[in-house]
Amino acid sequence: MTDSKLITRRQALSAGCRAALMMAVPSFARSAPRRSIDVVMTHGVLGSTMHEVARAQGFFQEFNIEPKVQQVSDGTKCVAALISGSARICMWSGFNQLTPAIERGARLKILAGALNLPSLAMYSAKPEIRKVSDLEGKVLGIGSVGSVLHQMTALLLKQKGVNVDKVKFRNVGSNTEILKSVIAGTVDAGLSDVDVIDQQQKFGMHVLPDGMLWKEIPQYTNQGTYASDEAIHEDRDQLVRVLAAYAKAYRFVSGPSSQAAFVQARQKITGSVDKTQAITQWNWIQQNQPYALNLVLSDTQLNFVQRLNIDFKVQRTVLPIAAIADMSLAKDALKLLK
Repeated sequence: MTDSKLITRRQALSAGCRAALMMAVPSFARSAPRRSIDVVMTHGVLGSTMHEVARAQGFFQEFNIEPKVQQVSDGTKCVAALISGSARICMWSGFNQLTPAIERGARLKILAGALNLPSLAMYSAKPEIRKVSDLEGKVLGIGSVGSVLHQMTALLLKQKGVNVDKVKFRNVGSNTEILKSVIAGTVDAGLSDVDVIDQQQKFGMHVLPDGMLWKEIPQYTNQGTYASDEAIHEDRDQLVRVLAAYAKAYRFVSGPSSQAAFVQARQKITGSVDKTQAITQWNWIQQNQPYALNLVLSDTQLNFVQRLNIDFKVQRTVLPIAAIADMSLAKDALKLLK
C-alpha cells in the first residue's frame, strides 16, 4: 500500500468519525452557540439539587444554555428580580403571588410547571398533637404572610375543619427554619420537607398522618416557572432551551437509574456525606412522580391558585388564562426533547 493511499484512508476514516459525532448531536445544538441566561429561584435543597443534577448530567451543555443562578428567600423577591430585569426567568417558585401582581399591572407570565405536587408535611414535636384538627389554638410556623407556606398551611387547616382565626401564625422563615422551630418547641407545628420523614425519632418529632400535602392537597401546584413579557419577547430562544434542559432533568430524576446522581448532587449542595435524607427524598420522587415531566400546566391547575388567592383576598377576580400564562414556550421546549 502506498503512503498516498494510507493517508487517503485515514482522512476518510477521520471524516467519517466527525460526521458520526455530528449526527449524534441534535441539530439545534449544533446551530447555536452556548448562551447565558439569568435565572432566579427561591432557596431550597431540592431545587438546588435539581439544578446540580442538570449541570452534572450535561443537560445545559446539550441545549447550548448556561444558567447564571441567583437565589432569593421567597417568591416576592423572584417577582421583583423579573420586573427589575436582574433575572430573565424564575424556576421552582410558588406562583400564588404572581397572579395578584399581574392583576396590579405586572407584565409577567407563567411558562410551565416544575414541582407540581407539594413535597411538604406537617410536623410536630408535641405528643398531644396527633392530627391536623389538634392544631386549633396552637402556634404554627410559616413563612411570610401570603407566602406559599402560609397559604398551604391555611388551606390544609380549612380542609380539616380547623378555624384559621383560632390559630396563631408565626413567621420563622423557610421550611428548614420551620423544622428547627418545631424541634426546638418554639412553635407547636409547621410544614417542612419530606426528606426528614424517615428520621422522626432521631429529631424527636412526628409527622401528622393527615398532614401530608401531596395526599391532602394534590391539586395545589407547589412550584412553577415564570418570566417577564419582556424576556419572553427578547430571549425566547434561551427560555425555551432552559425549559428543555430542566425538563430533561425532571425526567431523569423521576427514573429508577438516577439515585446515585441525585444523591451525589444533593451531597454537593448540602456538604453532607450522610445519604439518608437524599435517599428518602429520591424514594419519595419515585413513588409520587411530582415533577412536571411534560411542563405544561392546565387551566384547572392555574385557576385553582387564582381562586385560592380570591379566598385569601389578595386577588379580586379570576383572570383569563391568556393574561397570566403562556404555555407555548413549554410546548416548544418539549419539541427539543423528541
